[in-house]
Amino acid sequence: MSKAHKKLEKNIVLMSVFIVIVVSLGGLVEILPLIFQDAVRVPAEGVKPYPPLQLAGRDVYVREGCYVCHSQMIRPFRSETERYGPYSVAGESVYDRPFQWGSKRTGPDLARVGGRYSDDWHVIHLLNPRDVVPESNMPGYPWLAETAVDGALVQKKMEVLRTLGDPYTEEEIAAAAQTVEGKTELQALVAYLQGLGLTRSGR
Repeated sequence: MSKAHKKLEKNIVLMSVFIVIVVSLGGLVEILPLIFQDAVRVPAEGVKPYPPLQLAGRDVYVREGCYVCHSQMIRPFRSETERYGPYSVAGESVYDRPFQWGSKRTGPDLARVGGRYSDDWHVIHLLNPRDVVPESNMPGYPWLAETAVDGALVQKKMEVLRTLGDPYTEEEIAAAAQTVEGKTELQALVAYLQGLGLTRSGR
C-alpha cells in the first residue's frame, strides 16, 4: 500500500473530499448526457400539457400521496407489458413536475389506467375501495367529493407552468377557472386518472 493511499484512508476529511469528488464526477457522467437527449426533453407523440381539470386532479393525486403505493412507470419486461401495456418512455412525462414514476407497488401501476374503468367505478373506488375490490387495503377519500377545485389556483399554476415551457395559450389560461367551476376534487382526480397513458395504451 502506497503512502498516499495510507494517508487518504487515515485522514477522514481528505477521504470525505475524495468521495464527494468521485460521486460528483460519476453523477455528471450519468446525468449530463440526458440533458441533451431529445427523448427526455421532447414530448412523446400525442402528449400534451394537462387540461385544467386534469391538472387539478394531478395535484390532488400528489397531495394525497397516491404515488407512495402506485407507480407510473412500466418497465420494459414481458411480465410488465403483458399486465399493464406498452412500457413507459421519458417523453410521456415531459409535462410532469415532479414525475410520478415511483418504485413501490402496494397497488397496481397506473401509467395506463386511463379508460380501463368507468368514471363511476373510479368514484366508488375512491370513496370506499372495498366496494369494488374487497381485498383492497387502500384508504377511502370521501372528503374529495365535498371539496371544490380552486379555479384561481389552477389558473395561476398554468401560468407558472408556461414559464417552465408548457405550451399553454393565453386563451386556455383565461378559461381555466371557468372550466373547473363547480367541479370537486374527486371529479378532478377521476379526470386525471382517466387521462393516464391514453397516448400509448392502444385504446
